[in-house]
Amino acid sequence: MESFLNQYRIKDQTIAVGVSGGADSLALVLKAKEELTVFGRKIIALTVNHKLRPSSDDEAQYVNTLMKQNHIEHHILTWDDPKPENGTEEAARKARYSLMINWCKQHHIQALMVAHHRQDQAETFLMRLERGSGLEGLCSMRPVCLRDGVRILRPFLNTNPQDLKTYLRRKNIRWVDDESNNETKFLRNRLRRFFPILSKETGISASKIVTAVNNLQCAEDFIQSAVETVLNQQVKSPQSDVFHFKYSDFLTWHKEIKFRIISHLCRRAYIPRADRVLHLIKLLEKLPFKCATLGKKEIVLFNNEVWILPENQLKIANAAQKWKAYSEKNPQYQNKKLPHQFRWLLLKEEENKK
Repeated sequence: MESFLNQYRIKDQTIAVGVSGGADSLALVLKAKEELTVFGRKIIALTVNHKLRPSSDDEAQYVNTLMKQNHIEHHILTWDDPKPENGTEEAARKARYSLMINWCKQHHIQALMVAHHRQDQAETFLMRLERGSGLEGLCSMRPVCLRDGVRILRPFLNTNPQDLKTYLRRKNIRWVDDESNNETKFLRNRLRRFFPILSKETGISASKIVTAVNNLQCAEDFIQSAVETVLNQQVKSPQSDVFHFKYSDFLTWHKEIKFRIISHLCRRAYIPRADRVLHLIKLLEKLPFKCATLGKKEIVLFNNEVWILPENQLKIANAAQKWKAYSEKNPQYQNKKLPHQFRWLLLKEEENKK
């Protein structure tokens, strides 16, 4: 595991590890303790109690006991928010990351290790494929990524989950099986059941999918460098969450660059669906085009420039008069041709300061 950290230049001396009580995360935290403390690194275990099952308190306490036995600092983080009637799995996942990342930031820890393994990676690929994702989405999970200022580390992405259970059996460690893994209403669980059939009938195994994902990530890295060049040289951002670029430049971009730039500038927590991005690009390529929306963003063509701004459904009363007064106080905007959506955004921000 130290070689993984060295490969990605992770110098942090303290690393948090997400531990649910399942086999994968228990193996991760115990292996991290065995393999990293000899290099002077400290391991802190974080368990999120979602309060979704009657057994959740007992499971969190079991992890706490096990961590004490192995001399690992442990903290239980509780999801006390009201639980949604629909989309519980997704809401719980978001809450889990939010609680752990916030704890890390509060305690000045910049690295959080999680136990996603080879099977998880293969399932994620197929789920993205079902959504019609582009190359960026099909690259699935990265070994290292930045999330809200904290690096998420996934050292097990090429690891067979059965090897993790074998490791725990050798140590005589009991793990907790999440009964929600048996619910077929979740696509991931249906894919997990389908994998043995897929492998038997076609030879497409989780390991082969992960090999393909690794190859896609190499191609992705190359393309992303080209995207970053375009973003740095041709896309301007007068303020946070507002972007604009020349329409004539847009027409010269390769279709993949168009897809990446629009996806990046219109993304919120997640990349917009590929079919919606492609539809927007088709609309933009054909004149006349005035405006469209995607991912709570408004896309406007104004004065040979494409503007991407937060979607605004409220109009400004007496906007012309207020803009005149605003531009007099902010001369950088005087005599500039700007879409009214950007002017309204600036006026609203001015009102909010009062």
